[in-house]
Amino acid sequence: MQEKATLYLIPTPIGNLDDITIRSLKTLELVDVIFCEDTRETQKLLKKYNIKNKLISCHEYNEEEMTSKVLYYLEMGSNVGLVTDQGTPLISDPGYKIVEYIASFHYNIISLPGPTAFVPALTVSALPPQPFLFYGFLNAKEGKQKKELEKLKAYPFTMIFYESPHRLMTTLKNMKDIFGARRISISREISKKFEQTYRGSLEELENIELKGEFVLVVEGSREKVDFSDLSMIEHVDLYIEDGLSTKEAMKKVAEERGLAKSIIYKEYQQKKEGE
Repeated sequence: MQEKATLYLIPTPIGNLDDITIRSLKTLELVDVIFCEDTRETQKLLKKYNIKNKLISCHEYNEEEMTSKVLYYLEMGSNVGLVTDQGTPLISDPGYKIVEYIASFHYNIISLPGPTAFVPALTVSALPPQPFLFYGFLNAKEGKQKKELEKLKAYPFTMIFYESPHRLMTTLKNMKDIFGARRISISREISKKFEQTYRGSLEELENIELKGEFVLVVEGSREKVDFSDLSMIEHVDLYIEDGLSTKEAMKKVAEERGLAKSIIYKEYQQKKEGE
């Protein structure tokens, strides 16, 4: 352990409790207090490994108020552990607000390597493993989800999403409508008894058992988009119309045209000033 009080981000198994690392078990024993998403779930893990430690509930609905409590323990010289129900804290789970807050006070923050669902899903997908985009959960509202997918339609790299069983079929339909016949891998119940991976195209997949948590690994766009008929300004405006901020649009245009962002910014600003 570090001499200075430290916040430890401790991954926990996503299914099979044997997947926890020796280092994670030692850290769970040695920290002075553990902030956890659900005390009942964390207690099951601690009980299996005969670890007795103080637990404090910290979830998405109270995380903001817990930031000052975590800081209090660190100021008292106590080492703090942060866990979520399954997987690595912050990865589609609570924890970001705490890390951001504690980092501003320059305390040690150490993230332990360990279980996270999207890595095994990616490596068994038979799709290009890098580069990739981990997106996490799409918006639960169908209209907003479609807008998100439209923004990702031209993205050229493998994309990874999380999805719940009751929204899976709607999400797959939206992907099929927007992405077309791309390859996809769908993993469910990773590391658990009934782990399964479906591979195929968005047009082929059916008869998927709607139980457990799902990881969707989707092929990136293979279409070459030609922007040569657009001026630099029109190119930026195109992405702004698609929902990107001006800054995001200029960055994307700079990447696609192989130009410095400063050149795009200067020309775009001159255009705006001249209007």
